[in-house]
Amino acid sequence: MNDLQNRIQQLKKEKNAVILAHYYVHDEVQQAADYIGDSFYLSRLAATTEADTIVFCGVSFMGESAKILSPEKTVLMPDETADCPMAHMADIDRIRRLREEYQDLAVVCYINSTAELKCCSDVCVTSSNALKIVKNLPNHNIFFIPDENLGRYVAEQVPEKNFIFNDGCCHVHAAVSPEQVRAAKAAHPAAEFLVHPECRPEVLELADYIGSTSEIINHASASGSSEFIIGTEMGVLYELKEKNPHKTFFAPGSALCCPNMKKITLEKIIHVLETGEGAVEVPEETIDRANAPLNRMLALAAGK
Repeated sequence: MNDLQNRIQQLKKEKNAVILAHYYVHDEVQQAADYIGDSFYLSRLAATTEADTIVFCGVSFMGESAKILSPEKTVLMPDETADCPMAHMADIDRIRRLREEYQDLAVVCYINSTAELKCCSDVCVTSSNALKIVKNLPNHNIFFIPDENLGRYVAEQVPEKNFIFNDGCCHVHAAVSPEQVRAAKAAHPAAEFLVHPECRPEVLELADYIGSTSEIINHASASGSSEFIIGTEMGVLYELKEKNPHKTFFAPGSALCCPNMKKITLEKIIHVLETGEGAVEVPEETIDRANAPLNRMLALAAGK
């Protein structure tokens, strides 16, 4: 363990802190973390920890979600400029107009969104539970925000409902092209292509398996195949290789990299632990309003 890792361990004890890292951050940040996972798993986990301080190694909406679910805790973001463009890609005025046009409209909000958008929504979803939740909604008309690609993936499997799609996407996942995937498959014919539903529909059509980041990891670990083409951000390779040291993983074309996730460094973790800077603040009214669609997600995901 290097000096930076040792300093982080020391500060964690002094501050009664826990470090949560998303799968997409640098390998050394994941090594320093107490828990690694996707955004919602980490936010829920933050609510159960006995730590007073949560260092969330991810982008801003993740810190907001952790604060909404754990308002009594201090949530620190190592880099306050680390943001997710897609999290902002929905228009509140359009939500209002559509509610007037469709009397039974359900605004379904991907958890990868700002607290402001969550406040305007009826229910939140993750990439792993979106299908189940939309099926459990009584509404016929669904406005899916902010990611159009995930919305279209769910809509294909729920043809009985009317979907209105939003003009938003993850620029990292949307950059994967069918041509890149076909070339990767030709170069590695024995490999399974595992892809995140934030990728474009024409890319999903080429997949052997479609799933959330954690589902991709679980599938690769359980599969009898030894080679995989991974259609999501390449930070996930750390966990894939940790769990599957004898398997081989390839990118579809150039490696997919989220520049915002990569802003998180060990030095920045140390800085916020030493200074308390980067604390997430969410107004109490916003916490109350944003909690409602999150809680409804939990109920619908449980089949209630």
